[in-house]
Amino acid sequence: MQLSRLSTGVAGLDAVLDGGLVRGRNVLVRGTPGAGKTIFGLYFLSAGIAADERSLYVNLGEPQAYVEETADAFDLQTEGIHFHNLSPTSEQFAEQESYDVFESAEVDQPDFIDSLRTVVDEVEPDRVLLDPITEFRYLTSDERQFRKGILGLLDYLKDVGATVMLTSQAGETVTDEDLQFLVDGVVSLEVVQDSRAVQVSKFRGSSFRRGKHFYGIDDEGLTVWPRLVPGEVERSIEDETLSSGVPELDSLLGGGIDRGTVTILSGPTGAGKTTTGVQFLTEAALDKTEGVLFQFEEAERTIRKRADAIGIPLRTVIEEGCLSIVEIEPDEYTVGEFEQLIREAVDDGVELVMIDGTQGFKQNLRGLEDPTAALLRVGRYLRSAGVSTILVNEVHNITGDFRATEERTSNLADNLVFLRHVEYRGELRKVIGALKMRTSDFEHSLRELEITTDGICVGDPLPQLRGILTGTPDWEETDLPEDTNGGQD
Repeated sequence: MQLSRLSTGVAGLDAVLDGGLVRGRNVLVRGTPGAGKTIFGLYFLSAGIAADERSLYVNLGEPQAYVEETADAFDLQTEGIHFHNLSPTSEQFAEQESYDVFESAEVDQPDFIDSLRTVVDEVEPDRVLLDPITEFRYLTSDERQFRKGILGLLDYLKDVGATVMLTSQAGETVTDEDLQFLVDGVVSLEVVQDSRAVQVSKFRGSSFRRGKHFYGIDDEGLTVWPRLVPGEVERSIEDETLSSGVPELDSLLGGGIDRGTVTILSGPTGAGKTTTGVQFLTEAALDKTEGVLFQFEEAERTIRKRADAIGIPLRTVIEEGCLSIVEIEPDEYTVGEFEQLIREAVDDGVELVMIDGTQGFKQNLRGLEDPTAALLRVGRYLRSAGVSTILVNEVHNITGDFRATEERTSNLADNLVFLRHVEYRGELRKVIGALKMRTSDFEHSLRELEITTDGICVGDPLPQLRGILTGTPDWEETDLPEDTNGGQD
């Protein structure tokens, strides 16, 4: 049976909930003070007004004027929301009156539940926000009375067809596990240092996206960034390759990089990884394949200056709009915001993405609990969307023991290209080779790589070079071409 849905008012949260809240059911939004529970609730009610539904705000905490001021700050529509103030006064918390919420027959005070029932009968709301429901706990004699009252309240609201959002204060010293058992859905808000995450742990009768999804609250409002799901976007791609524009490099790679694959360029600092990646990006852009470089390591001006120095027409393709560079500064984005940049790039038709580099990805993004898992998620999402991907991975050893990658991401790679420094007669040289090309054959040899004022130069195969994978390269006595440049990355 197709479930009837309604929007939470937050598009990203609707996506996490697989289409929004289930009509006629209830959900608990829980979190510590300042997590944004009331703001989520206001978005929920405002969306109801926009959909010509009747919305009821049952206020058990902050004064109504403060709530309306908060809504105004986010340009949320409150005109049409019926506010019902049940915020307890100091007199109502007196000991002799502490049972009047659920046991009004035994006391001589206004019954909160009767008051709520009256306003529900009058308004006939489609949406109800109870904020915060935990205030009821302080007005009951024990946990049994609290559970009994909440169950009765939720059953009543369900009978009248209302979709209900409850907010709850939760933290290390405050528990709301009993509430979580009683409701149809549980949405937890978490604030850790300078990042915010939302997680759904329960959503009765419906699927939802598991895991933590980041959200932000700023002057622009409330935004939820659902984590990327590989396979969420699937596109067919042409069976063709992306050329580097350097015939010898294409020959080494069996003709180039197949579209829609993930390529890792791995090597130590100064080996030429970024320059090689930029060469692919620029050549693709010249062929009208739109690309974007997410730069975690260097400034855009540095990339442009280097490209100018070696004759790569990077500036031209940027000016033509076929290639863009996005600098990712430390702590500028959460991983959720970065994943949204990836999603938007795919939606905009980008066909080639380069991430430089994996170490910067790990260090610069906020909220990363498992950097490797996040990087794998991004790579798999791009591959399923038919987007060609280049990941720049720096290994720490300049020479010595060979390692394919530092980030345990080699299983993501369809293509693994390594660049290394080797010593020959007291001089450092660069070599390039391919360890894996998943969808095509390739050269099983090494070639010398030079970065000159004329661009990237790849030499002939080097059969005389052995032992690079053992960490102890050995040269047979064969002359090599003279190095014409000091080497650039």
